[in-house]
Amino acid sequence: MKLLLCAWLLVLPLLAAAQTPPPPASGRIERLAQFASKNVAPRHVDVWLPADYSDSKRYAVLYLMDGQNLQAWGADAAMARLMKDGKVPDTLIVAVWHGAEQRYAEYFPQKVLAAVPTTLRHEYVSKAQNGKAQADAFLRFLVEELKPAIDRRFATKAGPRDTFIAGSSMGGLLALYALCEYPQVFGGAAALSAHWVGVPPAWGDKRLRNAAFPLAMLNYLALQLPGPGRHRLWLDRGTDALDSLYAPSLALFGDLLHERGYTEADAVTKVFEGAGHNERDWAARLDEPLSFLLAPRR
Repeated sequence: MKLLLCAWLLVLPLLAAAQTPPPPASGRIERLAQFASKNVAPRHVDVWLPADYSDSKRYAVLYLMDGQNLQAWGADAAMARLMKDGKVPDTLIVAVWHGAEQRYAEYFPQKVLAAVPTTLRHEYVSKAQNGKAQADAFLRFLVEELKPAIDRRFATKAGPRDTFIAGSSMGGLLALYALCEYPQVFGGAAALSAHWVGVPPAWGDKRLRNAAFPLAMLNYLALQLPGPGRHRLWLDRGTDALDSLYAPSLALFGDLLHERGYTEADAVTKVFEGAGHNERDWAARLDEPLSFLLAPRR
């Protein structure tokens, strides 16, 4: 029952929004309304700027998936707090809205599908992705269209040491995929409650408890994960509801990181007891992944 109650968190509709977003707890938000793309459908992009933003400085950039949840996560307040305490450098948040009914198409790692059994893969593309996988197109949108526009318009540090990506659930899978496909662009990724099992909760508990998608994802990561030393990775999960299904995958991924030579300075996998699959619980722990991901390197 808890798993089904969490279903809406994975298929949040694209919210109807005014051209001006609500004021954040700190700083300000500039909305790039219906940002046009040759690769994916237009969508809002909300750029959070610190209260003292100035073109005379240069800022690291965090790309946040499911960007309409920027304030539900309290990401603006968390970033402002961490900057004030000196735990992270000056940073902008680029909150990219998901594509509504195309969320599974845009967020599930496209190359991972090749390792999913044929019948299940065809069903997934047909039903969950509306007939077409779009994650590679979504990454082209991020890297080739959105990032250059952000770097032109705002005072950013454009290199990979200062460019990061984060997401939760399906957005967490996409963040991992982005790091693997574009390690020369992103210096780190955070995946909160990454939805290793892949399928929509509406498919039911029996389908959620599958091995095909986690194994395909782990096999892909074993081949494509960047080497240690130049990138940072944060992966976590809770123990309640959907998050309880991620235990085997996160444990195996921790083993993979160890085998690849990642140290605690490079990667963290963490379990939060009692946490579930929702914005409230992600917001409650957001300071930790942001601090780890963005802290200046020695």
